[in-house]
Amino acid sequence: MWSKIPNWLKNKYAITIVIFIVWLSFFDQNNFLVQYDFKKELRSLNQDKRFYLEEIKKTKIELEELTTNPVTLEKFAREKYLMKKDNEEIFVFELEKE
Repeated sequence: MWSKIPNWLKNKYAITIVIFIVWLSFFDQNNFLVQYDFKKELRSLNQDKRFYLEEIKKTKIELEELTTNPVTLEKFAREKYLMKKDNEEIFVFELEKE
């Protein structure tokens, strides 16, 4: 019976290494599945980071434009906050929701 078992499996160090690898792969707190989930979450967070950095750049450009150009400031106030001059009327049209 012992003759059918390969020599490297008879070695106590090889058995210990195999058990250690199996333990780390499946039973440990930081097993491969957990590591995969962490990498997936990290990828998602990096995408969010890139998105928010782009939004910050756009906002800085818009802020610079608003602080330097009074025409842009007036346009922004009219569109976003529905501000008007004294002799004007504003009509807001909204689409009906079904």
